[in-house]
Amino acid sequence: MSEIGTGAAIFGCAGPELLAKERGFFRDFDPFGFIIFARNVETPDQLRRLTGDLRDAVGREAPILIDQESGRVQRMRAPHWRDWQPPFGTVAQIGDPAKAARAMYLRMRIIAAELRDVGIDANCAPVADVARAATHPFLLNRCYGSDALSVAQIGRAVADGLQAGGVWPVVKHMPGHGLSSMDTHLELPTVTASAEELRSVDFAPFAALKDLPMAMTAHIIFAAFDSLPATQSPTMIRLIREEIGFSGLLMTDDLNMEALKGNLASRTAASLAAGCDIALHCKGDFAQMEEVAAAAGAMRADSQARARAALASRQAPQPFDLAAAEAELAALTSEAAHG
Repeated sequence: MSEIGTGAAIFGCAGPELLAKERGFFRDFDPFGFIIFARNVETPDQLRRLTGDLRDAVGREAPILIDQESGRVQRMRAPHWRDWQPPFGTVAQIGDPAKAARAMYLRMRIIAAELRDVGIDANCAPVADVARAATHPFLLNRCYGSDALSVAQIGRAVADGLQAGGVWPVVKHMPGHGLSSMDTHLELPTVTASAEELRSVDFAPFAALKDLPMAMTAHIIFAAFDSLPATQSPTMIRLIREEIGFSGLLMTDDLNMEALKGNLASRTAASLAAGCDIALHCKGDFAQMEEVAAAAGAMRADSQARARAALASRQAPQPFDLAAAEAELAALTSEAAHG
């Protein structure tokens, strides 16, 4: 097996235990990594076995991702793990962006410790989308604020908290999802804002976070630039690379989302042809994984270079006093509640 997975995809699996056919498929295709969903999560011991089995299947320390943003989008929940208030509410409650950034740093530092404990080493956060009045509810309470500067500041704190805990951050949804009034799980939004507004607001937090190792695309049409969804638009991928300046590993959002048209093979091929490095398939459906794998094939040479750079960027977990972090976080939220 290679030092990195050479298959240009990230896959989920069907349930809380790795199936024999999944093990063989992952061994043969050698995906870049894996992603965990709620269907895969029961107890800490069970999750440690699953993450260990996934890595054993490919014979290396493959990255294992999760969406543990907090609030509605967190796959690991009580009673075994902490439940968190949605980020938008936390930030609004605290008010001061610097204090909110500190609170979100502490939250992510705690989350990173929980993830590492069960063998998960990448979190699909920060969410650097700028909230608007029209932002669809599926996204709104996951955002960090309504102005680009504070979103970038808090997004940096989220990424720093994860990295301090030895977890890779995956910034999303590049180049910006906040203007969508639709749920991309169900339909394809078209954003009609001007190029100037997009550059000054929606793209700005991603430019501020361009040094992060991995990012996820938005399944959105930006009419000022192209008529294709960003995930499948060479124009938008070029903008992400050249204008926003992101040089890290770029994965698609989930290819099962109905914002994208066509079958999974065509969705995969179009996304990689546009310039995405990795196809993300989350459902754990075996036949669908085979379809995506056949269309994705091996990573391009430039994608492999970005993958190696991303994996090399991880920091060892820094010393961490959990009790002190929890006390400071409680003080920040209590001060806001009584301020």
